[in-house]
Amino acid sequence: MSLKPSLTGLDKACIIERDQHPISRKQIAPNALKVLYRFRDAGFYAFLVGGGVRDLLLGNKPKDFDIATNATPNEIKGLFRNARIIGRRFKIVHIRFGREIIEVTTFRAHHHPENKIADHIPRKQIRGLDSAHSNSGMILRDNVYGDIDQDALQRDFTVNALYYTIENFRVLDFNTGIADLDKKEIRIIGDPFTRYREDPVRMLRAVRFSAKLNFSIEESTEKPFKQLGHLLKSVSPHRLFDETLKLLAGGYAVATFNKLRTLHLGQYLFAPTLDAMEEAELPWKKLVDLALANTDKRLAIDKSVTPAFLFAALLWPVLKLNLTKPIYSGANRHDHFIQAANQTFMEQQNYTA
Repeated sequence: MSLKPSLTGLDKACIIERDQHPISRKQIAPNALKVLYRFRDAGFYAFLVGGGVRDLLLGNKPKDFDIATNATPNEIKGLFRNARIIGRRFKIVHIRFGREIIEVTTFRAHHHPENKIADHIPRKQIRGLDSAHSNSGMILRDNVYGDIDQDALQRDFTVNALYYTIENFRVLDFNTGIADLDKKEIRIIGDPFTRYREDPVRMLRAVRFSAKLNFSIEESTEKPFKQLGHLLKSVSPHRLFDETLKLLAGGYAVATFNKLRTLHLGQYLFAPTLDAMEEAELPWKKLVDLALANTDKRLAIDKSVTPAFLFAALLWPVLKLNLTKPIYSGANRHDHFIQAANQTFMEQQNYTA
């Protein structure tokens, strides 16, 4: 099976031939290659996509490899006995090889605008819908399948929307991904205001990739942060907890934390910490900076970091501030500490949990 225009949407791509890019199959995980060849042999199209392609083009070692295909989730599961379909809002397939997971998604298309769900409607009412969004524009279901060019437009940033194929070993660029890699710039795909309303977490992802890659955030991509940052309040505390770990446990916590503060997004993740750091004495503020720096150092030498450590450090200034508040009548020092600790946890749970 060869790469040819019969794959709808392929003609929209800028094709970078093998002699024009540095990616070699030797750099790709054997299991990812195994998945790509299995798809090809079964008559499907499949491509490496996302951060793995981006990192290989930058000369970095990818943490993992994701694949996009024209096979549906059920067809993927039929091809791989070790596959599992997960997710409701956004269905993906995990193909497991021991501890290694290859994440596979079906090409997506733009969701249907008519499925608008009022904010007060219980989420169980959208079961069975492939596409739905809230009154504010947030995507609630995104399982409308399409062609590869449509899929590229549904991805978040141009540098994450590059596709690598084992057919002639080409890279496909449907946006300005290669140019933005050269400029070291994070640029969102489409209208920034619309894309952030669809998923406010994209603002946090822009910050994460900017810190991780040491890229600047393109002006129109950054401009809505201050105006639309409040939309992060509509994201579940559980999802924000997961995003916080990605932000701070990726090896670039110091840079990420500083960017979150500067770009007015940190207040939607750990406002109690930022408020306490404004009021706290120098040692309290210093501890957070030291803990984040230590986290980066440990990860750089392949040592682990636990969420408990990160949040203990982030919440220390909040606890110290709460301990300065008056003791309620009849309480001893131990009771006062427990009261302050509980108050600290309750304040943070309003943001991440």
